[in-house]
Amino acid sequence: MNDEKTVSVLNDLLNITNDRIEGFSKVEDKVWNTHSALRNDYDNMVAQSQTMKTELIGLINAKGGQADNTTSTAGAIHRAWIDVKNSLTGDKDESTLENVVFGENAAIDAYQNALDSGDLCPESSRLVSDQLHHLKSSYAKFENLERQN
Repeated sequence: MNDEKTVSVLNDLLNITNDRIEGFSKVEDKVWNTHSALRNDYDNMVAQSQTMKTELIGLINAKGGQADNTTSTAGAIHRAWIDVKNSLTGDKDESTLENVVFGENAAIDAYQNALDSGDLCPESSRLVSDQLHHLKSSYAKFENLERQN
């Protein structure tokens, strides 16, 4: 397995994880007034994202790579769109939940594509698969809530 390819894929996932962390900072505090039961799940998602980031950086370093600890251009554009959309809509609860679900779905797709690429070594595949499991779990919680609204 080519460590350069593995590092490149892991860096892409690191960028997406950083996008996720940045996106979480956009969640309106107002949402917790209506959906207080989800606050613990949300806090766990934020903590899990930080753990995922640390794990990815550790594996990139172990593979002899340099961690690209930035966000993606696509993520920055999406966050800017969220800001514009939130300034124009009156229902920030619904919009915020939609954005969480959208972001989690995009992360799931990226993680699945990384696994399907064949560019990950076995150790990296195990880590990415484990992180994908966490993403799917958080996605399901917020998707169910979005459907109820």
